[in-house]
Amino acid sequence: MNPMVGPMRHTRSARDGALVILALSGFVTAFGAHVVATNLPAYATTVGVGAFMIGLLIGVYDFAELFAKPVAGVIADRRGMKLTLMVGLAVFVLGSLLYLVVPPRLLLLVRFIQGLGAAALSTVSIALVAKYFPDGRGQAFGIYNGVKGAGYVIAPAIGGFLAQQYGFAWIFLVSAAVGVVTFALSGLLPADRTTGARLEDDEDVTLAAALRLFTESRLLPIYGVIVVNMVLVGILFGFLPVYLYGLSYTPLQSGATVSVATLSYVVVQPLAGVLADRVDVRVTVLGGLGLAALAIIVVPFTSGRALLVVAVLAGLGIGTVWTNSDTLVSTLVEPNQLATGMGAAQSFKEFGDMTGPVVVGFLTQVYGVRVGFVTSGALALMLLIALMRSLTRSGVRQRSVRTL
Repeated sequence: MNPMVGPMRHTRSARDGALVILALSGFVTAFGAHVVATNLPAYATTVGVGAFMIGLLIGVYDFAELFAKPVAGVIADRRGMKLTLMVGLAVFVLGSLLYLVVPPRLLLLVRFIQGLGAAALSTVSIALVAKYFPDGRGQAFGIYNGVKGAGYVIAPAIGGFLAQQYGFAWIFLVSAAVGVVTFALSGLLPADRTTGARLEDDEDVTLAAALRLFTESRLLPIYGVIVVNMVLVGILFGFLPVYLYGLSYTPLQSGATVSVATLSYVVVQPLAGVLADRVDVRVTVLGGLGLAALAIIVVPFTSGRALLVVAVLAGLGIGTVWTNSDTLVSTLVEPNQLATGMGAAQSFKEFGDMTGPVVVGFLTQVYGVRVGFVTSGALALMLLIALMRSLTRSGVRQRSVRTL
């Protein structure tokens, strides 16, 4: 008998309550990343470090997540998801509080520890969404990612307010408080396996098995979509302000334009998830990638209201790919490797998040912002065409998502 507890079969309200807790866990990782990152210039001035250190402080959080997520997934599949989630939250909280007792120059260490905790709680929370919602999974992922995305949206404003009114340390105090609340709520989640139980096929849940998932032919196309989509995320939200500055937009106009694009990216995710439950999820992923790619290419040739519309379309496409690629991965991995598979997919997101801005920044520095946008969009279109040809050759037209 498989000792793993099956999909949650409680009332709908209980499942919805669990989804709220898991979405809040995702919010913790997004909030923790951006509430600090967007206020690092003030920190750099205070302690006397330069732009290179700011880059390291931003990258170390993603670096920790990149390598810790597959490990967290293996541990969760072997020892229990709920336990791993709570350990991840505890590490994140302790890492946040560490800043209050160490010299400010050790912020790099603080960010690394925060990233380790975030890796565990983000990997496991999204895996539990898949586990608790075998039906309506797309909608559940959409809500989860929508709430998580809200963390990216509100963190800069809250962080700026805290840093200005109370000091930089308050950013970490508030981050810890959010983590503590989520930790307490996570105790209400149902157990995902019986106490002390081990899987009969635990030998399939190893780090070596996790590494094999990184090269599995069924998943490679999705990983490619994830990485390219993160490149589009980087250029839309990171370099759109650069383009707007060249158009002589005021800081208020630029901020408003980026905020509207970000809002479209967040709002579309629950809707995209519902759509994924009703049609072939692959169609939503490929359609979202195509929309985002075309919009990104058009961005540097527009201005005014047309630019705002195109930026919103890019946000809609990116948000659709972001959430529905998670749904697609969850359907392809084996049930006993659910957290491991989601951890691998999340690592590719982190890889794209780290490398995308660097590549786009290089292209923009050497050739200009227009080349950066067009190259990123063209790369996404080439991947889209390759995937569509692959589907045509294989004759896969059914709603089943066991192969891409």
